[in-house]
Amino acid sequence: MIDSHQHFWTYNVNRDVWITEEMGRIRKNFYPNDSVELFAQNQIDGCIAVQADSSEEETFFLISLAEQSEFIKGIVGWVDLQSINIESQLTYFSQFEKIVGFRHVVQSESDPNFLARPNFLKGVQLLDTFDFSYDLLIYPNQLNAGIEFCKKNANQRIVLDHLAKPPIKSGDISEWKKDIEKFKELENVSAKISGLITEAEWYNYNEKDILHIIEIALEVFGSDRLMFGTDYPVVLVADELSNWVKTFNKSISQLSSNEIKKITIDNCLQFYKIDV
Repeated sequence: MIDSHQHFWTYNVNRDVWITEEMGRIRKNFYPNDSVELFAQNQIDGCIAVQADSSEEETFFLISLAEQSEFIKGIVGWVDLQSINIESQLTYFSQFEKIVGFRHVVQSESDPNFLARPNFLKGVQLLDTFDFSYDLLIYPNQLNAGIEFCKKNANQRIVLDHLAKPPIKSGDISEWKKDIEKFKELENVSAKISGLITEAEWYNYNEKDILHIIEIALEVFGSDRLMFGTDYPVVLVADELSNWVKTFNKSISQLSSNEIKKITIDNCLQFYKIDV
């Protein structure tokens, strides 16, 4: 499988404040070569490395890791999409073959109209010019704004990270389901089956709840617009990587071999335009 969503970092207690004390298991360094055996045990042959810090230093860090590791097939970096110099910055980053797209941590923005900011939209609309994709990271309460954003960027390849983090732990996914169904007609938007068990009760979640979420995702996006992801190492705060992979495999076990190959390999490579 190709993992559409992994993170790597040199842990910094001052910078990585989002890694709280209860997430102590991931308060350490994570590099590709540290977990080669673990990935192999779970049939993961490569990954997309996704930014975890909103800085260009993060993008350069991922570039350096990719230069040392064939495991990293592509990089979703960070660049200031609101910058007045965004075009020159994208021109610069286009020289790095492993950079396939960019992401902004919109879930952390307090402005409910952030996705409608003119400068941000201008930056996102330039991505397609450079053949870059965009990873959309939002919470359920930002879904309607996210849908409008995707409509305004109908020519841009967009992937919804973690299915917009359905509120599994609350036990009420009705609003999330109603909103996520609106993506059915947005053919420019794909989605990652990732980051789900961290939205449930850690180490005590009901697998049926996770399978139900994935069933909804299959109904909305179909096998052509979904891709497998681990959200490693963040997944470790909720369960072992192997348990997530088992649950994921169970969720797609009734699909045809062709559909399974699309979700586990092909869709990711095609979306990010990666030749392997």
